[in-house]
Amino acid sequence: MGRFKPFSTTPVRERAILVGVDFGNSQWTCEESLAELARLAETDGAEVVLTMSQKLDAPVPKTFIGKGKVEELCSYVRNLNADVVIFDDELTPSQQANLEKIVGEPTKIIDRTALILDIFGVHAKTHEGRLQVQLAQLQYVLPRLRGMWSHLVGEQTRGGIGSRFGQGESQLEVDRRLVRSRISTLRRELDRLARRRSVQSKARWDSGVYRVALVGYTNAGKSTLLNRLTGSNVYAQDELFATLDPTTRALDLEEGRKITLTDTVGFIQKLPTMLVESFKSTLAEVRAADLILLVVDASDPHRELEIEAVRSVLRDIDASEIRCVTVLNKCDLLDEEEKRAAMLAHPDAQPISALDGQGIRALLYRIAQEAASGSVTITVLVPYEKGLLMKMVHERCQVMRESFVQQGLLATVKADRRMAATLEPYRVDEGGLEECPGDEQQDGLVDNIDEQGVPSHE
Repeated sequence: MGRFKPFSTTPVRERAILVGVDFGNSQWTCEESLAELARLAETDGAEVVLTMSQKLDAPVPKTFIGKGKVEELCSYVRNLNADVVIFDDELTPSQQANLEKIVGEPTKIIDRTALILDIFGVHAKTHEGRLQVQLAQLQYVLPRLRGMWSHLVGEQTRGGIGSRFGQGESQLEVDRRLVRSRISTLRRELDRLARRRSVQSKARWDSGVYRVALVGYTNAGKSTLLNRLTGSNVYAQDELFATLDPTTRALDLEEGRKITLTDTVGFIQKLPTMLVESFKSTLAEVRAADLILLVVDASDPHRELEIEAVRSVLRDIDASEIRCVTVLNKCDLLDEEEKRAAMLAHPDAQPISALDGQGIRALLYRIAQEAASGSVTITVLVPYEKGLLMKMVHERCQVMRESFVQQGLLATVKADRRMAATLEPYRVDEGGLEECPGDEQQDGLVDNIDEQGVPSHE
């Protein structure tokens, strides 16, 4: 035993230096943005040992930060044994290459985009989520392929036979071609999954089920709220981007109406464009919603900036016109004065605490109100042999009054415009059973309802 020294297998946290530049043109201060970057780095398992910043009018083309700041950075890297330097803004491929050359190996130089992509790579669990992250990562890597075969490039300059077929250059082109090919394959697969998702979304639309999407800044508590409302056990942790893959759960409101709730990926300021593009099929769940619940961490001092960041992404995905209700979550962390200030800023918002259940009943009532807006009240007579249609009435309408008469189910219901159109052939006057529709109309409607009770509208 004396010859073998035990060693720890615990992963060693990388030591990170954060670098930010204040251009004076952002709603977020440089300090606030770097504080968020620090949380991202910690989420990815790094230990932040130093934060440095510089004021500039524009990025320095060669190294992003000034020459003096680069020298200062090199000194800190050596003295603090830093493993990685993370820039708060996106670096161009040439800036990243120049900084790597100046700082020297083995220290890595990355930017906020690469950090977020790495976090997404760890947290993506479903097949579609992993494909979306891989596509974004390859799009990021493609312009940064360089130098891996530079030891062969010298052969190009020697002249003579074969000089036209430089091995270094050709190998780099092979790598780029392979990456482009993989990107095309991923896009085709994601398009196929998007079409399947579109079919599922259309089925939910045709079914008349009211759809609610939860959106918000990362770590606002969307997954915790979904669990509280539906009794689910979706993964929810106090960390950034804990949830990437959309999760849909059914919920029965007290009035009897069935709705669906969908939890979506959290947003963040400076969210990489390639990620928004890659996750468009996932974000399609937001665009297809009847109601958006914008979940806000009411205890966060930057909540107003976070709300604007979320609304910006909603505009990017053409979802800004959908009815939206602001939900001020984590109100249990506020004192009475702070809570009043938050409600003054957002008088139409719903204050809740998803963690302890505070305000959940009022939120459910608000959702029911929104679901009922635009509904019409009609009285229908559904024959007993139309069991699927009876099921739709109880699941997708608010039943105000019902009785069983000789001809079938006589019910007065509140139905949205889609369900009202489905029930129109069965509509009767309050007291006029003699006006119930003929068999031809009834048979025609039910023939257009499939085994799941979904109208096909053929």
